[in-house]
Amino acid sequence: MFKKREQQTDDYGMMSVGKDYHDYQLTAKDRMISWTLGLIVGFVVSWAFFSNVFFSVLCGVLCDIFAPNIYRKYKHAKMLNTLRDQFKDLLDSLSASYSAGKNTTNAFISSEKDMIAIHGEESDIVREIRIINGGLKNNVNIETLLSGFAKRSGLEDIQSFADVFEVCNRQGGNLKRVVTETRDIISDKIEIEMEIDTILAGNKNELNIMVVMPVVVVLMLNGLGSGTANANTLSNIILKIFCIALFIVAYVIGKKITDIKI
Repeated sequence: MFKKREQQTDDYGMMSVGKDYHDYQLTAKDRMISWTLGLIVGFVVSWAFFSNVFFSVLCGVLCDIFAPNIYRKYKHAKMLNTLRDQFKDLLDSLSASYSAGKNTTNAFISSEKDMIAIHGEESDIVREIRIINGGLKNNVNIETLLSGFAKRSGLEDIQSFADVFEVCNRQGGNLKRVVTETRDIISDKIEIEMEIDTILAGNKNELNIMVVMPVVVVLMLNGLGSGTANANTLSNIILKIFCIALFIVAYVIGKKITDIKI
């Protein structure tokens, strides 16, 4: 389902069965959803401005060219956010295990049961823990296993944890403190991002309204029988296409402004 990069095989040897989270591969269901949404959006917008069935269907089909890529980015971002949240729960479980005096191997074995109870058998974090536990049973270094997971995840938080864990484990440091502090940092980042999303919620709603309103206004004018709105003269067509392109550019710029990363 997910692409696997060949150059990563050496990072975790026989554990190369793990997912590569750097990309998201659309399933057949995902493609159908993206194509349906693209067709609907393209048809509705073009019908509102041009009131031509053939042209509206053509625009819907053209939108279907870009819809899968846009939907892929959405699903990829959602997958990474879910993985990060699950990883935070894993750190909670590991911290509790270390506090109870368990060693690293037993801590990860115990965490597998906790993650199954919280996220289910098919969750990404459970698959990753099983890869780690399988590697530990075959005498693979925990540092190698965590490093492989971190590189495949593409998440800075997991990569930082793997780097610090490796140094701490080799130098005999306080693993409980490393796990606890990493968990606290990730929790703080998530909380800050939620606060930012709350602050920007109004602006994001205004941005969405700004994009939808031209379509609504044109539909209302069409319903009132406005000759200017319905006319498809050459000058009108050029003006309408320019306006649509302008709103698309404005929306893209607005999304980048309101998409704040920490």
